[in-house]
Amino acid sequence: MNPNHDPTDSADALTLGEQTFSSRLILGTGKFASTAAMVQAVKASGAELVTVALRRVNRERPDDDLFTPLAQLEGVTLMPNTSGARNAREAITAARLARQLCDSRFIKVEIHPNPHHLMPDALETYEACRVLAAEGFWVMPYMPPDPVLAKRLEEVGCVSVMPLGSAIGSGHGLAAADLLRLILRDSRIPVIVDAGLRAPSEAAAAMEMGCGAVLVNSAIAVAGDPAAMATAFAGAVRAGRAAYRAGLMPRGTAAVASSPLTAFLSTPRADA
Repeated sequence: MNPNHDPTDSADALTLGEQTFSSRLILGTGKFASTAAMVQAVKASGAELVTVALRRVNRERPDDDLFTPLAQLEGVTLMPNTSGARNAREAITAARLARQLCDSRFIKVEIHPNPHHLMPDALETYEACRVLAAEGFWVMPYMPPDPVLAKRLEEVGCVSVMPLGSAIGSGHGLAAADLLRLILRDSRIPVIVDAGLRAPSEAAAAMEMGCGAVLVNSAIAVAGDPAAMATAFAGAVRAGRAAYRAGLMPRGTAAVASSPLTAFLSTPRADA
């Protein structure tokens, strides 16, 4: 049994498409110093859904093939992504190839044509998702934190939306928190924060807001000890989810004593 899973909470599963997951931490697999470090981090995280770039599925080059070692991990589902696609046409082509190579209905749609800021192209993302969802893919789009776009992607059949918390690789955390709350308020599919998270505390905060999961790559891959950081993120995600389900206390505008003494002080004493 995976130590990062809570067997007492199996009813609180994350459903994506027709598949359920007990872990709400999704891992990216880029930037690791070595394949061995990447595999160790995946194992330590307890992640059951892992994304891999199509360009890293290369069985003819074992030194640059992430697919084979990931495919050998028990309990891990691979989600190919279209990283590198510059428009909808390229993303659709990449998704179809990925389905043949990986035999996975999951596809993470990533379309960011400008290498200077790597922001997702909303129009091209929508078009790619519309086509791929109609073809039966379980589409999970990386998108700007746009509440209108999120609803449009839900309407065309995406199984989740994956708005960025802040710019990819920036480590600026939940800079888009206010927009994420708007997306969460109206969404009927899981909202998964993808990009920008630096610390486990930020992952916990995203889960406390009501996000269905978080996707983390850079914060784990470039950590001094990736496996230990993966374990930390796993714990934070579980804690944030538990807090959300328990119900956070409302924020107030004034101090409220936890043990009011007013009644005690105003009650006349019998020996007075």
